Amino acid sequence: MDFDATCTKIRNMNAVSANKLLNTLELRVDDHLQKAIAIYQNLSDVHLNQPAAGGGWSIASCLEHLNSYGDYYLGEISRAIQKYAGEPGTTARRGWLGNYFIQMMDPDLSVKKYKAFKGHFPAEHLDGHLVVTRFIEQQHELLDLLRRAAGADLNRISIPISLTRFVRLKMGDTFEFIIMHNERHIRQADRNLNGVTGRGLL
Repeated sequence: MDFDATCTKIRNMNAVSANKLLNTLELRVDDHLQKAIAIYQNLSDVHLNQPAAGGGWSIASCLEHLNSYGDYYLGEISRAIQKYAGEPGTTARRGWLGNYFIQMMDPDLSVKKYKAFKGHFPAEHLDGHLVVTRFIEQQHELLDLLRRAAGADLNRISIPISLTRFVRLKMGDTFEFIIMHNERHIRQADRNLNGVTGRGLL
């Protein structure tokens, strides 16, 4: 299934099957996970921390930025599912704010660069392999949450955003935002793979 094509269709619909959305997102997370296992964890620490041409983030910096979001959102989602499981919904419908955040992060819709928020800016010196290990662990956890979410209502359950607990997104929107954000920065990290030779990665 083509993730980008499916999400484009989802954007143009008022509601979609909750199971279809969860399955589509699960496929994308699995893609991210397999890339981290097959490629990122086999790179040297030097390459993981090599800044991008022009001074952009390294692969490790991109993944650490994503880990900082996972540290917050995965726990919030897990607690919400545990509290409200047993009340599954059949459809998922984006809220207006969730739709705004998701499209803002979609690399196929927005090429604008955004400054990382406080608490999500990666440290200057990173243990590259530890960063990759944490990212892999978080993707396993995210897959588990997507599967557990099949027993909950993606529309009724809301998750507070990391900037302020006074603003909340539907759980379905939160999943989409996290995974689209991951996609955006994984593409950024992949641009740094151009310096890898002799590994058959390109």
